[in-house]
Amino acid sequence: MRYFADRRRFKDLSEKEILALAISSEEDDARIYRSYAELLREDYPETAQVFEGMAAQEDGHRQALIDQFLVRFGAVIPLIRREHVAGFYARRPVWLMQNRSVEQIRAEVAGMEAQAQQFYEEAAKRTQDAQTRRLLGDLAAAEADHQRSAETLEERHLDEAALAGEAEKAKRQFLLTWVQPGLAGLMDGSVSTLAPIFATAFATQNTWTTFLVGAAASVGAGISMGFTEAASDDGHLSGRGSPVKRGISSGVMTTVGGMGHALPYLIPHFWTATLVAFVVVFVELWAIAWIQNKYMETPFWRAAFQVVLGGALVFAAGALIGSG
Repeated sequence: MRYFADRRRFKDLSEKEILALAISSEEDDARIYRSYAELLREDYPETAQVFEGMAAQEDGHRQALIDQFLVRFGAVIPLIRREHVAGFYARRPVWLMQNRSVEQIRAEVAGMEAQAQQFYEEAAKRTQDAQTRRLLGDLAAAEADHQRSAETLEERHLDEAALAGEAEKAKRQFLLTWVQPGLAGLMDGSVSTLAPIFATAFATQNTWTTFLVGAAASVGAGISMGFTEAASDDGHLSGRGSPVKRGISSGVMTTVGGMGHALPYLIPHFWTATLVAFVVVFVELWAIAWIQNKYMETPFWRAAFQVVLGGALVFAAGALIGSG
């Protein structure tokens, strides 16, 4: 609570402090844009150029503000930043954006400029001093110019071919990092756990025992698949992305795939639970075929035939072993 009590209210700032705050804000935004450019340079060079251009514009505005400050108040600029002012807009740390998509980063940048413009416009309405009102209005206009300049820079560097290329890269990365490991995990969890679950079901006809075996098989398979996926490839040479993300995707979907037909055995009546489990297995296998068709471009009926045939064989093996 003490931290918030020590912050100054914007309406209590002098014109000198407002100008100093604008200078530090422009400097911070330029550094953020350059950080985004560096973050995206390898995979999205065109967008990196846009952010470099925006950083250069922020530098120009900062220098203009410094020149004005020197004329009005002298050479000593007080240290005042956004976090020193109550109610002033904050910037999201760059490290929080490292795992975001290029579209999310572009949206963040657009929000930065709009947020700054809105703040200065509202601040100008609340002040009664003519000079301060004009200064805040000029800053609001500068932020609007930033947005228009950003659109110009984007048109210059990001033509339709560049945008299409970046979108294709983003889609490919999503498939490699999330969909492919998740699909492999869902298939493994849905198919490989059929045998132990239904073998236990037909051997014991005890729903609680079957559920425990199914839960253990699903969680164990999920942990195994997750660690295997994460340890098999660090993603640097293959371009498949973060091993942690791939491990999470594979492990979680493996567990989900197995638990889907283990959960029905929480129903006390054996044949009711087994019938529900059959329906769940059918839905799971068709869902896998749909995902393969939508994201991996596998013909639907071919994917369905492969998945259903494999699932049927594993189920038959489990049922025969359990009945024996």
